[in-house]
Amino acid sequence: MEPIDIGIIGCGTAGAAAALFLSRAGHRVTVYERVPDPGPVGAGIMLQPTGQAVLARLGLREAVLARCSPITGMSCRTDRGRKLFALRYDDVPGDHLGYGLHRGLLFEHLFRAVREASLSLRLGVAVEDLAPTADGRGQWFVTPEGERLGPHTLCIVADGARSHLRDDTTIKKRVRAYPWGALWFVGDDPDDRYHGELYQVVQGTKRMIGLLPTGKGPGAATGEKISLFYSLRADHLDAWRAAGLDAWKREVAALVPRAEPVLDQIRSADQVLFARYHDVSMYPWSTDRVVYLGDAGHAMSPQLGQGANLALWDAMELEMALSAHDSLSEALDAYSRARRPHLGFYQFATRWLTPFFQSDLTPLGWMRDLGFPIATSIPFLRRLMVRSMCGLALGTGLGAPLALPAPAPQLGARGLESGAPHAQS
Repeated sequence: MEPIDIGIIGCGTAGAAAALFLSRAGHRVTVYERVPDPGPVGAGIMLQPTGQAVLARLGLREAVLARCSPITGMSCRTDRGRKLFALRYDDVPGDHLGYGLHRGLLFEHLFRAVREASLSLRLGVAVEDLAPTADGRGQWFVTPEGERLGPHTLCIVADGARSHLRDDTTIKKRVRAYPWGALWFVGDDPDDRYHGELYQVVQGTKRMIGLLPTGKGPGAATGEKISLFYSLRADHLDAWRAAGLDAWKREVAALVPRAEPVLDQIRSADQVLFARYHDVSMYPWSTDRVVYLGDAGHAMSPQLGQGANLALWDAMELEMALSAHDSLSEALDAYSRARRPHLGFYQFATRWLTPFFQSDLTPLGWMRDLGFPIATSIPFLRRLMVRSMCGLALGTGLGAPLALPAPAPQLGARGLESGAPHAQS
């Protein structure tokens, strides 16, 4: 496709990655970010092989991984000490590894690259509505003050799970907030005692506590970090605050004794963040002039740890679709069709799995405690679980998993170097 004018709303993971891919492919890109001075925020996330592959295409992988914590596997036990599962990346063929990192670290590297790229970055600019141009060949971006920005030939909506810009197209969608969320705290791990594993403990379906090694975090800090998370119904947040911090710390320590060095660092409830999750379902993810990336198009529970990785993959797939087609409408249609198997699997799996770990349905906890140890002992199911953990699953059958792109030199000013994806066994 010949270069076109592209407006991107949101400079988070999906928006920043899309801006880099598309500007380097020669398109004229403008990024609109509502925050005047965005900075690194958030808590721990997992960078899976899929996300790592996309960062490699952007020339950012090594710099990001240098400040991450390598994860060889994940495990989960009940509060009574029974092992539910222990999955390792080397349970499937391939040189796979996960990495724990602070969400702000990923933002820091992507945002720095955006600032250095050949594109226009407009900070402190909120977009409230989209309006088609009179000739139907573009989109105006309308601010809360009524100012019209653009127009842009292509609009990329990447402003997160709470985006209200989904209402500006006729795509069928379902958006709902999950009843459950999670408390998060990022602490210091000076002795690196939590190295190498995402460790989780569950008590029925109402308590899930985890410890995720989070690397060195954003900025210039040198010490290792650890993220502690604790599942909580959103409507119980006020009751949690009223009960007091000490009562909560005693509860967590009783369930997960190894968390005590982390809990000792929490002096105030203000140090603990609460994250609310959303479920967003829509298809296709595009019209003739508008496309939704990342959580704006397919937010889901973080149960499988894929959010940032799926957002990065969206950005790469969009650039590939635009490069492969001369018509914008054909390219966007091809993008939605290409993403459907991958996103469809993770949305289905997340919706199916989440109630077994975060819900008020107590019998599901009994079924989980009985069934998961059996499932992980069956080679086919174990491989599927690890593929899912890697971000490579495309379904529950025996077909080939998602193919990671072949290693390529850093992107040039006009786009990706050629290189066909290679199949993963």
